[in-house]
Amino acid sequence: MIASYVRGLASVVQSCSMGPRAKEILAFLVFVFLFSSLPYFLMIHTGHIGAGEGLVVRLVMWCPALAALTTCRLFRIDLASLGWSWRPARYVGWAYVIPILYALPVYVATWTFIPGSFSFSTFAATMGASFGFPGSPRATTFLLALPLLAILGTVTTSLAYALGEEIGWRGFLLPRLVGQFGFTVGCLLSGCIWALWHYPELLFADYNAGTSPAYALTCFTLMVIGLSYVIGWLRLKSNSLWPAAMLHASHNLFIQGIFDPMTATTGRARYITTEFGFGMALTIAATAFYFWTCRKSVEPLPTVPA
Repeated sequence: MIASYVRGLASVVQSCSMGPRAKEILAFLVFVFLFSSLPYFLMIHTGHIGAGEGLVVRLVMWCPALAALTTCRLFRIDLASLGWSWRPARYVGWAYVIPILYALPVYVATWTFIPGSFSFSTFAATMGASFGFPGSPRATTFLLALPLLAILGTVTTSLAYALGEEIGWRGFLLPRLVGQFGFTVGCLLSGCIWALWHYPELLFADYNAGTSPAYALTCFTLMVIGLSYVIGWLRLKSNSLWPAAMLHASHNLFIQGIFDPMTATTGRARYITTEFGFGMALTIAATAFYFWTCRKSVEPLPTVPA
């Protein structure tokens, strides 16, 4: 039944009077929002992005990949065009470091100027207890927790989830948007679509920092659009989706898994930090501007099947 429905949607898209690349983009967008509807229903029903012991959010993060693979199958697109090569590896390394460079200044400034916002002792106590060394929380955090989070947490957990999104957003969609509209508009459109896709969990579940929906939505959207230029440049420069997946994974790991737990939501801290504060929107915008000035180095674009 589902397969028949998918084939029916594909037939409708293929019958539209538009170019081949536009049909591919339209089909991908239809499929990604269709496939995401079930996990988003479950999130909205429970009110939590962690529904199903975290399985639901993992499912939704792999919906863009499923949409990309479905579209490739229907249009007979070579899967190699999604960008599977690891070379050159230096872009993967830079992708790991860049989120630290734009996130850490936001948190350090917050910890410095908002009294009581630095909650390292609470974070360390949790880590110490989880490793069985409650009497040595700081040593456990520095010697065990942080190294394991930064390395194993990124590769075995965060990268596995982020890859699902990046196969779709940057492996499939971005090269086609940029091929159709150029780097500036293509990254803008991909960022808007990427942000819009997150809105259900932000507006109707608990994917937020506790500020007003309008404020959180604005800051998050600006952050995601800016991030699209950074990830987009890395994707096109390397002709690989792996730098995109690594930056996405590193961003999620360091912000959500380390910096946020070290920050108490006291005073105005929540309005500055997290993915829903203006601090991250500002530093990522500055980072995005730098990569936008380097856009000539990714043009002309790698060949994408029309």
